[in-house]
Amino acid sequence: MSFPIPTIDTPFGVNLWSNFDALVTQLTGGAFIPSKFAFVAEELPFSTFPPVAMAIATYYIVIFGGDYLFKKLNIKPLVLNGLFQVHNLVLTTFSFVLLVLMMEQLIPMIYHHGIFFAICDKRAWTQELVCLYYLNYLCKFTEFIDTGFLVVKQKKLTLLHTYHHGATALLCYTQLIGLTPISWVPITLNLGVHVVMYWYYFLAARGIRVWWKEWVTRFQIIQFILDLGFVYFASYQKVIYTHFPQLLGVVPTCADCAGTMLAAYSGCAILSSYLVLFIAFYIDVYKRKSSKKSKIVKSVDGGVAAQVNKYVSVSGRKDSPIPEGLRSRKA
Repeated sequence: MSFPIPTIDTPFGVNLWSNFDALVTQLTGGAFIPSKFAFVAEELPFSTFPPVAMAIATYYIVIFGGDYLFKKLNIKPLVLNGLFQVHNLVLTTFSFVLLVLMMEQLIPMIYHHGIFFAICDKRAWTQELVCLYYLNYLCKFTEFIDTGFLVVKQKKLTLLHTYHHGATALLCYTQLIGLTPISWVPITLNLGVHVVMYWYYFLAARGIRVWWKEWVTRFQIIQFILDLGFVYFASYQKVIYTHFPQLLGVVPTCADCAGTMLAAYSGCAILSSYLVLFIAFYIDVYKRKSSKKSKIVKSVDGGVAAQVNKYVSVSGRKDSPIPEGLRSRKA
């Protein structure tokens, strides 16, 4: 029996895309065929701005309205630990599958054509990658459920958590309609973080403590630093070639980058805001030992390395022992 041998063109030894295409086609009865996918506005869910804006607005109305009603009516927090485990296991698995499929497309592209081609050339906007971008985009709306769990468990809704879910859906939309080849950079990095993050949440819901929970937030900060390095570079090329062609030959440039200015501006703005908010969160939770937040073990905090509250645990048992780090100096 011979094992598949990885090559540059088949990084995992087998053609994962063709297998994925056949499996999805069979499971959907031909309703969705990845190899024939094309992002066409007005023909696909959330492919135009009005439904995207409506979905994001609904998300905010539901979470803030639900949080208000739970507090106003004094409704007891719900546990839903089983559903929470399933939710996180599904998302970590889906993120891993998308990440591997994208790596299969990107490794040979970067090897044969270079990194600049992969982030700026319009030919890097391939049919396979666009299909995966769209599936990742749809997943952003599914991730709204993260906040739903916080609401029914009556956990605190933070600005970082509530803002970044809606903003990420909007960011993915602007990049899809903006035809930006560089989309794979923030998407693959985000998928990698989500594989680790949702796996951590799953383990936490199972009552399994891990030593690397702080690294989830660190990975996210590193992710945004890398994102912004690539996005600022590509946006700089785009701005010079679009608005300041008189500077060509005067300032250092490589070549124009494919995509719209709207996609470039929105990418820079949203990703920059993420970096600021995540750094502030990390400092507040992990570095300010005397702050109020650092004395409370964080519950799941939507896309950040939140800690699990062992006193009122995800299992719903209020008699769970308080972790050593949470006991007061007097205790």
